Amino acid sequence: MSRDLIEAALAARKRAYAPYSRFHVGAALRCEGAIHAGCNVENAAYPQGSCAEAGAIAAMVMAGGRRIDEIVIVGSGEAPCTPCGGCRQRLREFGAPDLDIKIVNTEGVLLLETTLEALLPWSFGPDHLVQNGDEVSDGTAS
Repeated sequence: MSRDLIEAALAARKRAYAPYSRFHVGAALRCEGAIHAGCNVENAAYPQGSCAEAGAIAAMVMAGGRRIDEIVIVGSGEAPCTPCGGCRQRLREFGAPDLDIKIVNTEGVLLLETTLEALLPWSFGPDHLVQNGDEVSDGTAS
């Protein structure tokens, strides 16, 4: 199991800002060997908060990464804290359907191991927008 990712997700969870729900979440992903982590950040205007997965993805993109190799998520409580619908789609943007997703508890014990395909079957992703062999632009200047 990816102990370094688990430790990074647990550390990120400790930094979460969740004064309203008190539901702290951490996520850590690996991209080309580098680890990027994020935590949930709530806001008094509830829809303005952000998820841990979104924070980790933003950190990856800021560092120049474009492909998630694996991700670990840790939430509060005994049930596995799976990504919300929006984060499942965010993961699809940068991860293949066979992306390995591990959900651990606050002690780092594995609760669920699954794939993005299992969480988001029949997904729509960047590969659907490729036409006539053209590559999708990643937004960087060439």
